[in-house]
Amino acid sequence: MPRRLTVAERHAAAERDLLLEEIADQSSWDQFLVEQAVLTTGQHGEFSANDFRSLLPEMGLGFLGAAINALHSGGLIRHTGRYVPSDLSSTHGHRLSVWELTDRARGIAADRAAARRDQAA
Repeated sequence: MPRRLTVAERHAAAERDLLLEEIADQSSWDQFLVEQAVLTTGQHGEFSANDFRSLLPEMGLGFLGAAINALHSGGLIRHTGRYVPSDLSSTHGHRLSVWELTDRARGIAADRAAARRDQAA
């Protein structure tokens, strides 16, 4: 039998659900921007959410968790098994997963780079 949630946990879950709904209501362009930032950053090695705070506009930061989950579910990134502390003071050093691109994602990135080179030529 599942554990019953406390009042505080129910309120936190409701607040989380509202935030996720708000994020889902944003444009697909914002989500695409975040996914591109993750894939581009991943080409340079391992990464965590800390690596995106200076790269993304405020709107994009709301999509970061959703984008990482989607890329992970899609087989484009994988968890390294490591964690780093968040560098955002409001999170009090909450643990963040460290990710890396899969071979599939590296292949997609290489194909896109080749297409851009061909288009420029």
